[in-house]
Amino acid sequence: MLDLNDKRNNYHRSVLEDAGLPADPLELFAQWYNQAENAGIYDANAMVLSTVLDNAPSSRVVLLKEATYKGFVFFTNYQSAKGLAIAQNPLVALNFYWREAEKQVRIEGRAEKIPEDESDAYFNSRPLQSRISAIVSPQSKSISSRDDLVMAAEKHAKESGNINRPAHWGGYCVVPHMIEFWQGRPDRLHDRIRYSVSADKNWVLGRLAP
Repeated sequence: MLDLNDKRNNYHRSVLEDAGLPADPLELFAQWYNQAENAGIYDANAMVLSTVLDNAPSSRVVLLKEATYKGFVFFTNYQSAKGLAIAQNPLVALNFYWREAEKQVRIEGRAEKIPEDESDAYFNSRPLQSRISAIVSPQSKSISSRDDLVMAAEKHAKESGNINRPAHWGGYCVVPHMIEFWQGRPDRLHDRIRYSVSADKNWVLGRLAP
């Protein structure tokens, strides 16, 4: 149905040298992310989150809301498909791909719920309608129609004074144990730098073959 054998690009926009790399990969991530934002890349904070439930992998796009020296924070319904998978197996993977910059970041780590007050603070910062949607949506569950969901949101907006964060909704922080930076290069000789957490909890970096 599709023959893509001849579809290819030759990457040339940048290089990833060993010299000058920071000791902490979160610093390099912040540099790359800011470059992506400043270049006007749409949804630069969009990342693929991969989870495993009952030995079956699943991936979806979520939005990064904070990156700290501890890890990468996103928000969701804890009872969603991703939430149930994380409850069973908290080991997850993230992937950022900034096509225009020819850069990719791969992250592997452990997803941990953030403190409730931090989830409250973020929830309360969201637009009113987004908060209502989070309350009424049984995320990942089957629904009879979109109209029913819209009606539930409209009813909640009219009848309820409770727009507080529901207990089943909040944030996770993915605490990384591996972060890999990929920079596209000509002739498929790409640059790949991997940071891994050592036994003494320090970051160790090395170069990988493309």
